[in-house]
Amino acid sequence: MALKIYTKTGDKGKTSLIGGTKVSKSHLRIETYGTVDELNSWMGLVNDLMTERPVKLLLKEVQDRLFTVGASLACDPEKETKMSIPDLHAEDVKVLEDAIDAMNETLPEMKFFVLPGGHVSVSHCHVARCVCRRAERLCVAMKEQDMFVEPLVLQYLNRLSDYLFVLSRYAAHLHHVEEVPWKPRV
Repeated sequence: MALKIYTKTGDKGKTSLIGGTKVSKSHLRIETYGTVDELNSWMGLVNDLMTERPVKLLLKEVQDRLFTVGASLACDPEKETKMSIPDLHAEDVKVLEDAIDAMNETLPEMKFFVLPGGHVSVSHCHVARCVCRRAERLCVAMKEQDMFVEPLVLQYLNRLSDYLFVLSRYAAHLHHVEEVPWKPRV
């Protein structure tokens, strides 16, 4: 018999962290890793829209790392878990930085703020970037409320949002789409 996807344990608005602690589904920790999960879904869509193999491979790697981030955030830091939780490494941040640097070498210097859009892949990169920034802000809120967040999680999310911004510009470049500068009304 197949494993049932529903357990009914959350029907009253509670869920369990890794480690067994029950919390409200509105708990900041749940909101935070839920946002990382949302980001991972957007990353899948961004990957579906990309055509360059190296970009697609890196985006799959990012999705894997976002599962790692989600697992880290889903753990109760006060309890020992019976399962092995994967870790982020400083090298994961470096991979993003190297990709940013490589894409920037092919892009014109940025002299203005750009409006999101111009091609569906560009727009989706910007949406993913915004969700990534929200996940980062939620991690900061957790820290401000004295909830443990692995420092590398914050660093990774910060760099990932930078990567997504540059990827949006790179996608525009690949599709020969002109970036539209923001011209503030004065």
